Parts: sequence; structure tokens; C-alpha cells
Amino acid sequence: MSRYLRQPSFFIPHGGGPCFFMDDPRGIWTKMADFLRALPDSLPEKPRAILIVSGHWETVGFAASDKAKPGLLYDYYNFPPHTYELTYPAPGDPALAEKAAALLNASGLHGATDATRDLDHGVFIPLKVAFPEADIPVVELSIERRFDPAQHLSAGAALAPLRDEGVLILGSGMSFHNMQGYGDPRFTEPSQLFDEWLTQAVTATAPERAQQLKSWAEAPAARLSHPREEHLLPLMVAAGASQEPGKKVYSEIVLNTALSAFRFD
Repeated sequence: MSRYLRQPSFFIPHGGGPCFFMDDPRGIWTKMADFLRALPDSLPEKPRAILIVSGHWETVGFAASDKAKPGLLYDYYNFPPHTYELTYPAPGDPALAEKAAALLNASGLHGATDATRDLDHGVFIPLKVAFPEADIPVVELSIERRFDPAQHLSAGAALAPLRDEGVLILGSGMSFHNMQGYGDPRFTEPSQLFDEWLTQAVTATAPERAQQLKSWAEAPAARLSHPREEHLLPLMVAAGASQEPGKKVYSEIVLNTALSAFRFD
């Protein structure tokens, strides 16, 4: 019997660049930051480690970062100088990276470890808000560059046993990600249509959820919401790691677009 309580998996928004660490007089990012900040209190216990799938790392097959002391990738552009001095000194977990790769390979997926990868902003920005102490080991997982939703659902299923070993699985992306749409009121209604469809799909039973997510591109306003789906695929991994219906745990209109987060128990 595991000495750990089963951790949920989540699909979380990581915001825009280093948004949570900049002046925000209009409060655009306040509620999203509040959601991330409250996330630890919603867990059954403090995670032993975090496995986080980022929409900002694409590889052939899946890769897990296995640096013992990962650095940071400031992979955002034209932001204030202080945002390139942010720190997040969380340790890595090479053993977890190896275990994740092994589980993926055992399921017929290609899994590897990467000893060179540092943490991109899809990882360290939301984690710096949610877990500011940076005392939980972090392993970043890539998305597979063929962008096959079924493959990412299968990856989540392969990684699901880690939840019983104290590992919190996070998919970090955005439920709407069209850079041309942010701030444009013409995208409010399309983003809401897609968000309504996504919520219905995520909260369905696991078999029905999988079928719908595999066909996500046929949803209302799907390609308006995700011209390129790299920010949606982390959701597939988080969803695949659970056999329970998902729950919407955050939703609001940000920059004229509907954004949501989901939890899977």
C-alpha cells in the first residue's frame, strides 16, 4: 500500500510570459494568480514531486528533463529587464524522469530523458506563483511534435501510476491560445463557444472524454481558439492520467477571451 495519498492531475493556465511578476494596474492576471496560489491547498498532501507538461517544449517522442539542478529558460521576449532575473531554484528529480520515460516506453510510446533541458516559462512562471518555496522537485515533460491527441491521452494513462507515488501531474498551457485573439472583442464569443465545448468534453466520463478530445479540432471555433494546438495538448496528458470525470476549477474572461482550468481526480 502506498504511503502517499493519490494526487490529482490538473490542466492549468500559465498566463502570458512573466505576467504575474509585472505591474498589472488593471488586474488582468489577478484571478488567475489567485487560482494558482490556492492550488496547493486543494491537494490531499504536499506532493513528493511535480511532473509538468509544457506547451513550450516539443520533441520527437516524449522527453523528461533529468537535470538534478535545472536552470531557467527565459523564453519570452520584450518584457521588462527584471523578468529576466526571476529565479526558481527547485531541484530536479532524475529518478522520476527515468521512471516517466520507462512508463512511456512500456506503454509503446517513445520516452527518453534529456540532461540538457532547463525549465521554460510554461513551467517556472506558474510554479513560482503556486509553489513559491521552490522546495518540491520538478520534472518537465515535453509534448510530442506530431501533435496527435490520442498519443497524448495515452501518455497520461501511462504516467497515471505516478499519482499514487506522490507525484502531482500538471499540464501547463492555455485553453484558448490564439495570439491574434487576445484583446480582440471579436474573439470573445468564439472562445466561449470552444470553452463550453471543452468543459462538456472534460467533464464527461473517461471513455467519452477521450473520444471527444481526440476529435477536438471538430469542435466549435476550435481552430480559431487554437490555430496551433501546442497549448492544448498538455490538457490531453492531464486528462489521460485519470479515469474520473474532470471538473472545471477556474474560468474567466481574460483579454476578451474565455480561459479555464480543469482538475482530474
